[in-house]
Parts: sequence; C-alpha cells; structure tokens
Amino acid sequence: MATSAAQLDGRGALGHSATARLIALALPLALLGGALGSQYLGGLHPCEMCYWQRWPHAAAILLAAFAFTAPARSTRARAFTALAAAAIAVSGAIGVYHAGVELKIFEGITTCTKSATAASTAELLEQLRRVPLIRCDQVQWSFLGISMAGWNAIVSLTGAASIAALLMTGRRG
Repeated sequence: MATSAAQLDGRGALGHSATARLIALALPLALLGGALGSQYLGGLHPCEMCYWQRWPHAAAILLAAFAFTAPARSTRARAFTALAAAAIAVSGAIGVYHAGVELKIFEGITTCTKSATAASTAELLEQLRRVPLIRCDQVQWSFLGISMAGWNAIVSLTGAASIAALLMTGRRG
C-alpha cells in the first residue's frame, strides 16, 4: 500500500488519522475473518449472540472503507473512522454481555440459533435434526481461559479506544 506525503508526519510514520483509519478497517476484518474461519474451517457453529457480534464488525468494515474515499485528515474520513470505532465498540459491548452469559453472570436469551423452513412436518423434523443447537451460555472454544466472546470484547474495546485516542491526538496534532 503506497503512503502519500500527506499521510506522513515529520518522523516518517503514518499520521494519527491515517493510522486510526487503517486500524478501523483492519481490526474488524481480522475479527470477522477469524469468526468466519472458525465457523467454516474450524467447525465451530455460532450461537445467536455470536451473530450479534458480527453485524457491528461488518458495519465497521463498510464505514472504514468509506473513510478511505477521502483524504486521511479530512472531516469526512475522521467521521467515518469514528463511526467505525463506535461500531467496533458495540461489538465489544455485545461480547462483554455474551461472555457474562457464558460465565452465568447474566441471563442469556431463549431463542435458537437457526430457523427452519419446510414444506412438510417430516421435512421440518429432518432439518431440525441436521441443524446443531448452539447454546449461548456454553463456551465452545477458549484460549487462556477466555472464550471467543471474551476475546472479541477485549480486542474490540481496546481497538475502539485506540482508534478514538488516535483520532483525538490527530486532531490536536
């Protein structure tokens, strides 16, 4: 990726606004990619709250992509980057709730993860047998004792705070 002279500060590093914009795109791409990879390559089926965490990341990707349609320090790019950071933070907040449900701190939801549509009762029963029922209060995978929802919360909230800090520093600089 080529870096324009306008994106470079006096030290030769990417400017704060350009860095924020890059993180706002790369972070949700990586997190959503990891979630989809764990589902389609790793065989981990998502629960309803897992899907809830994905939608804000998808929105953040679109918002960050719009930020790249304007110069890094423009008001429009900063606004789209800030909105992407807010969407990332929303996913992180959902991750906090989901991790709390897994830890039995909060009460979870009662909906299933899949809906079935069928022409007959026999077809409906066959679909239900094939579709795994994934409970939101059960941890399917963890690393260092932290579930995927917990990692999403940590990475998303840290990333959103970092983007916000870079945007504020870039505004002063």
